[in-house]
Amino acid sequence: MRMETKPPRSWAEVPAAPVPPRAARVGLNRLARVDADLGRIEREVGRLPWRTREPGFGALLSAIVSQQISNQAAAAIWGRLCVLPGCLSPERFLALGEAELRAAGLSRPKIGHARALAEAFAAGVLATEALAALDDVGAIAAISSVRGLGAWSAEVYLLFALQRADVFPAGDLALQASLADLKGLAARPSARELRAMAEAWAPYRALAARLLWHWWRFRTGRPSMDDPPSISARAAVTNADA
Repeated sequence: MRMETKPPRSWAEVPAAPVPPRAARVGLNRLARVDADLGRIEREVGRLPWRTREPGFGALLSAIVSQQISNQAAAAIWGRLCVLPGCLSPERFLALGEAELRAAGLSRPKIGHARALAEAFAAGVLATEALAALDDVGAIAAISSVRGLGAWSAEVYLLFALQRADVFPAGDLALQASLADLKGLAARPSARELRAMAEAWAPYRALAARLLWHWWRFRTGRPSMDDPPSISARAAVTNADA
């Protein structure tokens, strides 16, 4: 069943808070009526934390760091990376040596992808404000045009940095595993199967993804990459300019 209420295209205008903003809470209530399993997540594991990332180069760099590794490993690498002077400024990132980036924990392929991202921002191929002005399809296409950034990275950026309401990174293994666990499925759904299942949660699929991650963190005891103290993109750039 598809809900008919049209949600906001983005919740970015709602001040960031540790709990879901009011507009998101409306969506969560509607999801609970459509899918009883999603509705029991907060009752059983606690209120959904409202995680956000500051839009721009840093948020996409963190997506590269997170690719194909655990949250714990990603958090450790991200923490080491953020103390490198200017690492979250595209121009200054390009000045960092490979040895420094390798010491922080980035693999050679990820260094190449991160530099491609920094070059795209430095050259104006990607721009924070321009990405925010695009619709979901356009923003995903623009981000995915950069080497090393695919649909998953783009969808995660839209979900956490732009706070778009209806994106769903179906290729995320944690989401697949979480849904299988939540619903007692015999096998983890494929990305295609999960995307099809998520149609029932439109137009609040981003909220469904947040709930599923919340459930999986509880079930596995694995923290989010955003849980440990970290340097925000704005603070890191400010410190680098000091």
